Amino acid sequence: MIKSMTGFGRAEVVTKERKITIELKSVNHRYLDLSIKMPRKLNFLEGAVRNLMKTYIQRGKVDVYITYEDYTLDNGALKYNRELASEYITCLKQMQQDFDLDYDIKVSTLSRYPEVLVMEEQSVDEEALWESLEPPLREACEKFVQTRILEGRNLEKDLIGKLDSLEEKVLRVEARSPEVVNAYRTKLEAKVSELLEDTQIDDNRIAAEVILFSDKICNDEETVRLTQPHQEHEKDAHNRERRHRTQTGLHGTGNEQRSKHDLSKSSDLEISNIAIDLKTEIEKVREQIQNVE
Repeated sequence: MIKSMTGFGRAEVVTKERKITIELKSVNHRYLDLSIKMPRKLNFLEGAVRNLMKTYIQRGKVDVYITYEDYTLDNGALKYNRELASEYITCLKQMQQDFDLDYDIKVSTLSRYPEVLVMEEQSVDEEALWESLEPPLREACEKFVQTRILEGRNLEKDLIGKLDSLEEKVLRVEARSPEVVNAYRTKLEAKVSELLEDTQIDDNRIAAEVILFSDKICNDEETVRLTQPHQEHEKDAHNRERRHRTQTGLHGTGNEQRSKHDLSKSSDLEISNIAIDLKTEIEKVREQIQNVE
């Protein structure tokens, strides 16, 4: 199964206590690069989030957005700092005596002084938060993987079509090669006849020259390079492990790159034109392989 590296997944869970929304989206990348953006309150869960996501995703640059809303009223406690309030009172009384001022301090005024009344957050139940976060995270990852699989099917169809096109062009080269040799023999015989006129031509000498030319233009190695990756793909398209298949595909296109350069050196115009077409197709295959996870 081929998976694309572009994907998207979203999940949301809403309860009486909280609301959690998770969104995933990815683009191509050589390795797995997770960029997680979430509230500071959940930072302690980043390691667990990464470990879970690695079980679903192997490659790609993945942006993860986690939003969290707490609906509970007991997420903080009001604390009265009696010692600090007492110090404020002592200082204010001293100021009243030193400067002969009216002592007009009220409770409402004192309560607004810094740090007299403070809101303290209660300790977070880490296990309960993870139990709330894990289900939507798994759901988002599963949807994310499904979009990659769907896109991967389209990639596979496109790659197979391009490989079929490569094979068809290679078959044209194989069919053309004997014609090139025969044409060279005919041309050589005509040239020799013109030079020697009525002198009898040594067929063995002509045959030797044709064999040398045939060896020179032989492209069996190049055509094997081009057809072998395609045959392996056809054989293992549904059963091969993902990592091995990707590495083989990249290796195959490397062979094809060398082969099309060799073919482009052919002295035959038709084969050279086919080599140019092969170059175009191979570049398209290489671009598509970059999209495979």
